[in-house]
Amino acid sequence: MPKVKPHRARPTLDMTPMVDLAFLLVTFFMLISKFAPEEVVVVDTPSSTSDIKLPESDIITITVDKTGRAFYAVGGQKTRQELLDKMAAKYKLNFTPAEKQQFATMESFGVPIEQLKSLLNLSPEERKRARQPGVPFDSVNNQLGDWIMQTRYSNPKVKIAIKGDNDASVPAIKGVIKTLQDRKVNRFNLITDMEVKPRNL
Repeated sequence: MPKVKPHRARPTLDMTPMVDLAFLLVTFFMLISKFAPEEVVVVDTPSSTSDIKLPESDIITITVDKTGRAFYAVGGQKTRQELLDKMAAKYKLNFTPAEKQQFATMESFGVPIEQLKSLLNLSPEERKRARQPGVPFDSVNNQLGDWIMQTRYSNPKVKIAIKGDNDASVPAIKGVIKTLQDRKVNRFNLITDMEVKPRNL
């Protein structure tokens, strides 16, 4: 008598839960991700082995590009609004509520305060293309020092970081550090790159 072969069903794997999980993870990361703000100027920072991380809020970032221009950035919309009010009072300038709102949403800038009004009246796209001469920090007109002090009055918890280009001149970086030291700020961070760059021999 012949043997009866049992019917073998092919195993199946339902991928629906895996697809659902993948979409949930993508949605989760999209919602919690905080995108880095677009910078006015791109700098190539020098490499370093330090692994101290900067805080994500309450920080002033002073960026010095390869031509020696200084750009100023401070976190927090409320801090930026208070800061603009204080600087406007100090320099006897008036900013409209719309200009104040624009400044509160602007991450960084690099113009003397006298040119700030015209920069704020540009559209975001025009602002990206506008040539910014840098915040003055020379001995005659040290507006960078005023921005630092007024920010510290607005938010005493703020920390300071200098982000200098690898090809920035030493006198420009020294000028920023001297501005900080003249305002009795002796604790600040230098932003560097964790990559070890090959040396040209």
